[in-house]
Amino acid sequence: MAHQVTSKDIPINGEHLEKGKIATLQMICGGIGGIGLLASLIYLRTGSGEIHGSYAFSWLFAVFFITTIVLGGCFWTFLHNLSNSGWGTSVRRLMENLGFVFPFLIVFYIPFLFPDVQQYLWEWMTAFKKATDAHPDMGSSEALMHSSNAHDHLLAAKTFYLNPGFWLLRFAFYFIGLGFFMWLVRKFSIAQDTDDKPGTKNLFAARKHSSWSMIIFGVTLTFLALDFVMALDYSWFSTMFGVYVFAGSALNSMAVLILTGIFLQKMGYLKNVVTQEHYHIMGKLCFAFTVFWAYVSFSQFFLIWYANITEETRYFLLRNTENWNLLSLTLVFMHFGLPFLALLRSDVKKSSKFMTIFCFYILFMHVLDVYHMIIPERGPSVGLVIDDHPQLWISGSWLGDILALVIAVCAFLFIYLRNLTSAALYPHRDPRILESANLHN
Repeated sequence: MAHQVTSKDIPINGEHLEKGKIATLQMICGGIGGIGLLASLIYLRTGSGEIHGSYAFSWLFAVFFITTIVLGGCFWTFLHNLSNSGWGTSVRRLMENLGFVFPFLIVFYIPFLFPDVQQYLWEWMTAFKKATDAHPDMGSSEALMHSSNAHDHLLAAKTFYLNPGFWLLRFAFYFIGLGFFMWLVRKFSIAQDTDDKPGTKNLFAARKHSSWSMIIFGVTLTFLALDFVMALDYSWFSTMFGVYVFAGSALNSMAVLILTGIFLQKMGYLKNVVTQEHYHIMGKLCFAFTVFWAYVSFSQFFLIWYANITEETRYFLLRNTENWNLLSLTLVFMHFGLPFLALLRSDVKKSSKFMTIFCFYILFMHVLDVYHMIIPERGPSVGLVIDDHPQLWISGSWLGDILALVIAVCAFLFIYLRNLTSAALYPHRDPRILESANLHN
């Protein structure tokens, strides 16, 4: 029978991750991430040509992959507070630390403000500028209607949303709005650790602000995905795309939280407050969002393919041309089929060894999923043509994809590790910590 955790087993000042234990890892990640981020900023600002355009897509792929995971941390934090969850109290601080990476991501997004980067990624910006420059006496919609490009006429109907001024306003809203609320909710949580009169004041404050925060989160995730990914082809549209991105975000952020808990326990932390029961529940959440991801992705494909509208089907036609169909099929069987079967058993969800391997596997599948969202658009957008044939794949471009991913992941880990050392690893003065520590399900 498992040991019953009492208040005597909870340190008065909580458990704090010693900086010395992760100093080497943090230094390596900080070095690679910092130097790589600076070099990428300089290159994306000053570069030109095919390689420059190719790396712009590489950078978007890497940054968006990290963004989905961080947004998932925001989601789990707000959901925990709103649902008044007892079981998750032991791992709530991990959720908060993951979500609190989001405000720092604005540095990763600076290159997307460069016109030389925008011209490759978002053709609507180029079309908008050309039309308004050619007809300065007209409104943007009218100017686009006078364009000889038929696709510009479709853009004309979307200028209420797809215009540079509103795009910049939304850009600022994402990081200022959600970044502020994530900081605020985490602030209340940390204040609970040192409150002279421990109780529910900060707990209720965090729950209250999480209600607003969840709305801001939903708006941010949905429209950030639309602005940075779906708008790569402004003629394509899907009402399910935001939900599709959300499903992958929730799934893979939970995988990161499981890995964090396992690694911290291997270093001697969280021994009394995180048990196999927590990993069992977190594994069940992974299973649930694996199914949800498959449901949403298939529904999006099925409805668009069945409707057979040219502007909609282009997305899937492109991703089933040449060898891209192999990646599409891989996601069907390896992102859904294998995880679905593997996570059915309750005993494997309680195994730290299995979940360590499987969470890395889930994250790798998510890399492929984000790659599938973004990179097929690179060939047509960069405009590489060989022997009068447009190329869907740019030779050697995968090197830039790997480089950008390594830089972004290292920079993310540096910030995440910094957050982990900045406060206690769990809210040790939360009234529900013993309930969570003695979880049984």
